Amino acid sequence: MAEITGKIEIDDAFFKSFTARVKNLLDFKKVIEDSLSEDTSFLINTLLTGAYLLDASDLHFEAQKNQTKLRIRMDGFLHDLFDFEKEKYSAILGRLKLISGLKLNIEERPQDGRFSIVFLNQEKKEIEARASTLPTEFGETIVLRILNPKNLLSLKELGLEDFLLNALEKEIKKPNGMIIVTGPTGSGKTTTLYAILNEIRRPELKIITIEDPIEYHLPNISQTQVDTAHGYDFANGLRAIVRQDPDVILVGEIRDLETASIAIQASLTGHLVLSTLHTNDAAGTIARLEALGESPVNIAPALNIVIAQRLVRKVCPKCKKIEKVSQEEFLKIQDELKNIPSDIINLPKITPDLMIPKPVGCADCNFTGYKGRVGIFELFLVDDEMENFILKSPSISDLRKKAIEKGMILMRTHGFLKALNGITTIEEVERVVGEE
Repeated sequence: MAEITGKIEIDDAFFKSFTARVKNLLDFKKVIEDSLSEDTSFLINTLLTGAYLLDASDLHFEAQKNQTKLRIRMDGFLHDLFDFEKEKYSAILGRLKLISGLKLNIEERPQDGRFSIVFLNQEKKEIEARASTLPTEFGETIVLRILNPKNLLSLKELGLEDFLLNALEKEIKKPNGMIIVTGPTGSGKTTTLYAILNEIRRPELKIITIEDPIEYHLPNISQTQVDTAHGYDFANGLRAIVRQDPDVILVGEIRDLETASIAIQASLTGHLVLSTLHTNDAAGTIARLEALGESPVNIAPALNIVIAQRLVRKVCPKCKKIEKVSQEEFLKIQDELKNIPSDIINLPKITPDLMIPKPVGCADCNFTGYKGRVGIFELFLVDDEMENFILKSPSISDLRKKAIEKGMILMRTHGFLKALNGITTIEEVERVVGEE
């Protein structure tokens, strides 16, 4: 296994051997234990290959008083994986910092870097890992984000029902206006934006992005990354991008008034602008833009569509059981789905005999009962009526009511539809979006 700074290469024999041994977290823990006697590079290759095979999004090395805990994030949940002795972790940390292009002698301030992982099999698959260090009471911690290109989904793979997908596909074909995706960190906003870019990119369109950071590299798209140390922030970057004659602009996040104003003006002057905001739901988008200082008279004509989303875990197909709903579940489902217009989606008959999935747990899903995640969404279109309504600067609750009147399905309702279709569970939906 060759060692190249900025790149880790996993040879085919190692990968095949690893694949044969590791099917779940329990197997992974055993392989890590068996690798402790090997050199640091071998151990790191073991950790990264395991994270990749188990579809983990992150590895967390957390320095503690007497040891360093390694945790792995899968399907949004952290799982304890292994405890390393301080000396062993020190060697791992040093090697990871070197590969990531971080300074070895700096421990008192955070650093960010990245490196590539190349699997030297027939496909020569290459993925990137992002490294972030942080000084803590008991030493530096480091988190590795595994950026697996297989997480780049098409619009049809996001989990949108046909009526939602059709509405979004219509809006992304427009030559100008603004599409905003909202939700908390880790809700899949970037995945949705990348899916939109992949759907619309074609040779005759100039597409430029400004991101913090670039997560995945997309072909035939000019991607730029925020660099605050050199004055390239979202606002300055967006101002420069507009002068590059783009057709489509992706702004990683709207965080301040200056960025919001430039993005809105770009959308009003012939550009299609995609961006994200941190809000709890779709209706909160207008209030958030107003809180930044933007005026409804600019917001209303700029917006095409607002999407809010969360990620729910899918129930494991290998071990799930199908049960008749309880009386409490029946009443919840009945209440949640009563207002869905019949012309939007064909609902199954809501009766006390409904059958829905329940998690069990097996080795394949690491005994969680869930494997993989899917999006649940709510979105509203800004037509003439909604534009005039926004101009009145409505409250979040009034805007939500108006959007529902015009056919918006709430995220919670969308989640219940997923449960009825056997994809997730009522418990998981309520964990993510809350109980009423």
